[in-house]
Amino acid sequence: MRPIISVVIPTYRRPQLLFKCLQALLQQQMRPYEYEIIVVSDGPDELTDQQVQKFNKAGLVNIRFLPLDRKKGPAAARNHGWRNALAELIAFTDDDCIPDVNWLNGFIEEYYHRQKSRDHIAFTGRITVPLTKTPTDFELNTAHLETAEFVTANCACSRKALDRTGGFDERFKMAWREDSDLEFKLLSHEIPIVKVEDARIVPPTREATWGVSIKEQKKVMFDALLYKKYPELFRKKIQQQPAVPYYIIIGSFFVILIAGLAGLTNAALAAAIIYMFFTLRFIGRRLARTSHDPKHVAEMIVTSFAIPFLSIYWTLYGAWKYKVLYY
Repeated sequence: MRPIISVVIPTYRRPQLLFKCLQALLQQQMRPYEYEIIVVSDGPDELTDQQVQKFNKAGLVNIRFLPLDRKKGPAAARNHGWRNALAELIAFTDDDCIPDVNWLNGFIEEYYHRQKSRDHIAFTGRITVPLTKTPTDFELNTAHLETAEFVTANCACSRKALDRTGGFDERFKMAWREDSDLEFKLLSHEIPIVKVEDARIVPPTREATWGVSIKEQKKVMFDALLYKKYPELFRKKIQQQPAVPYYIIIGSFFVILIAGLAGLTNAALAAAIIYMFFTLRFIGRRLARTSHDPKHVAEMIVTSFAIPFLSIYWTLYGAWKYKVLYY
């Protein structure tokens, strides 16, 4: 029997996280034959294959493992998943998310409720991020998912909508902006995106490695690609203006160096004041609503001195790579 809905989960060498996600999907308030789960590994992954086979042997629900032949990124993994799905409605989530027991039912009810428009339609669910009273900077950034309009951690699309838009742009090699790209494609094709409050998932706030914000800056280069494709939507929904404070920090830093070498003491001092003012303001903003644990404070101070330089570097690199005037 053909399933009513297919679930696509991209993953790569995170079997413990995937295990919790699959366990939650087995608790869905649906008959086992009504839905299928497609786990797509972003490259060969024996441990994940073994994990999926354990669920298959239990025979509780139809789970397929479809690995890519090499690492191509989550966008490519999602495309491989939905193109091999059996259902006309495809839901997407991530391997570190815990879907509510009524997650799939929420999408299905809305899908069948819209008989006249369901051929070309998309849905976005609700995300709840559990936070402590004093979250880390990384946890607080994760919490922004709650207010995001469309994220691939919790969405569903009709097959015809995905066919019409072409699905995910595989040039987004990292988990960044590929969801916004699909959202903008849907909007450009005048395909409605319906909010489904009952379709809820919970992404865990995992403990991140020290200095994770440094590594995260590389993702910024994909902003240039998204801006090139949809400049108006990007400025409206993502970033209204360039990161001016970052440019001020970098500009004043180089003025300090040049003025210092030229013996222009007053100019160097003025630039140093500007540099420290904007840098300390940046640090203060990151600490305003986050943990004041000494280790976390030290991390915020150190990384805040590096982030403006790395962010602008990757911004300009993206502009060069994708041949677009973006800054």
